[in-house]
Amino acid sequence: MTRLRTAFTMALVCLAAGAGRAEAQEIGFRGFAEVGSTRFSASESFDAVLGTHSGVVFGGGGEVLFDRIFIGVRASRFQKDGTRVFVSGGEVFDLGIPTTVKVVPVQLTGGYRFPVGDRFVPYAGGGIGWYRYSETSDFAADDENVSETNTGYHLLGGAEVRLGELFGIAGEVEWSRVQDALGQNPTSVAAAFDENDLGGVTFRVRFVVGR
Repeated sequence: MTRLRTAFTMALVCLAAGAGRAEAQEIGFRGFAEVGSTRFSASESFDAVLGTHSGVVFGGGGEVLFDRIFIGVRASRFQKDGTRVFVSGGEVFDLGIPTTVKVVPVQLTGGYRFPVGDRFVPYAGGGIGWYRYSETSDFAADDENVSETNTGYHLLGGAEVRLGELFGIAGEVEWSRVQDALGQNPTSVAAAFDENDLGGVTFRVRFVVGR
C-alpha cells in the first residue's frame, strides 16, 4: 500500500514537472461542480448500518491544464442516516440508535486528455486522496462516535463534451481503494464482516466552467 501511494505521488510530481517544462504550451484554469453516486466496496457493513451500500455524492474542485496534461483537486461528500447495529454470528441486530455516516474525500489527480476534434475530449488519470469517515449519534459519548482520516488512491476515466468556449459537461467513472480504513476496532460492524476498504466505484457528471 505504501509503495502504491509513493508511486502515485511520484507520477503526479512527474506530470507537474513535465507540464512545467513545456514553455510554449497554453495554461488553462477551470472549476467544476459535480453530482454522482458511489457504490462502496464494504457492502455488508454499509448495508447493515444504512440499509444500502450506495448513495448520492456531491462535490467540486478545480483543474490546471497544461496542453493535454491536467492536474486537479476535488472535494466531495457522501452522507446518509441509519441506525447503530450489533453483529453476532453473521446476524445483524438493530439497536434502534439513529446514526449519521459521512464520507468526505479530498483528492489530488493527474492525468492526460485525448481530444477528438474540437468538442469531444476523453481523458484518464489517477492520484491519491484523503478520506474522512465519521459516524455520529446525537446522544453518544465522544468515544462512541467515529472520526478518522485515511489515505487511499484512485483511477478514473471519462469524456468531456465542450458546449462552448467556457462551458463543458463530462461523464466520469472512478475506482478507489482506501485500505485498512474500516474494521480496525474488533467490535465494529466492519470487523464482523471482515471488510476494511472504504473505497468503491463512483459514477459522476461534471459541469465545467473554463477552457
